[in-house]
Amino acid sequence: MPIDTEAFEAAKKKIVGVDRQRLGIGTLSEKTVHAILKNYYEPDEDRQEIPIEGYVADIYADGEILEIQTRSFNRMRDKLTAFLPLYPVTIIYPIPREKWLIWIDEESGELSSKRKSPAKGKTYDAFAELYKIKMFLQHPNLRLKLVLVDMEEYRLLNGWSRDKKKGSSRYDRIPLQIVEEVDITCPRDYMQFIPYELQEPFGVKDFAKAAHIPAQRAQVVIHILFHMGMIKRVGKKGNAFLYEVEES
Repeated sequence: MPIDTEAFEAAKKKIVGVDRQRLGIGTLSEKTVHAILKNYYEPDEDRQEIPIEGYVADIYADGEILEIQTRSFNRMRDKLTAFLPLYPVTIIYPIPREKWLIWIDEESGELSSKRKSPAKGKTYDAFAELYKIKMFLQHPNLRLKLVLVDMEEYRLLNGWSRDKKKGSSRYDRIPLQIVEEVDITCPRDYMQFIPYELQEPFGVKDFAKAAHIPAQRAQVVIHILFHMGMIKRVGKKGNAFLYEVEES
């Protein structure tokens, strides 16, 4: 399904308005990303915040549940236990692809000019969260939608360093545009996360190099790929496991 730019702009306008600076930063909340995505994926408010099985689903439409989760997937375990036996559930997880930082002076309310963060998000960033619900990943009713989003991030100048930036608090994030959606609807869809140029057999360091991610993140990705049956252990190099892609 292609990204609907007009629908996304409409959802953004509904939540933050046309002129954010005029409205003032005080009108925003930490849940802005969640609210905008909820209204993008389901503009009809009658299908939002629906009580189901003792919980509240973000979206319930046509017999399916959509949950927008910006972090802390471990908090979803009880919901998933209740929902999955009865309904198809899609977890929508936004990942900041490019980010512009804006600092807020707590005393004056003054906003800094925005500066682009050197960090760039990838779909691999989702795997630390997927690990928290790995016991559900093979359930036939669970689907995932990883959404790469360009964002503005507002942070309070309340950190412990001299410039008050280190250890600072995030105030809000405003999505600017959806860049890409990556859908995972069945175990085989995890194959898309194995780099094409990866030579077999491979270890964590090999995977990290091919995927251009830190080794610590590669370790989590490999753990999930192994759990999902996409790769198999074929030996060891020293104390480290070696893997190959599991033939379908």
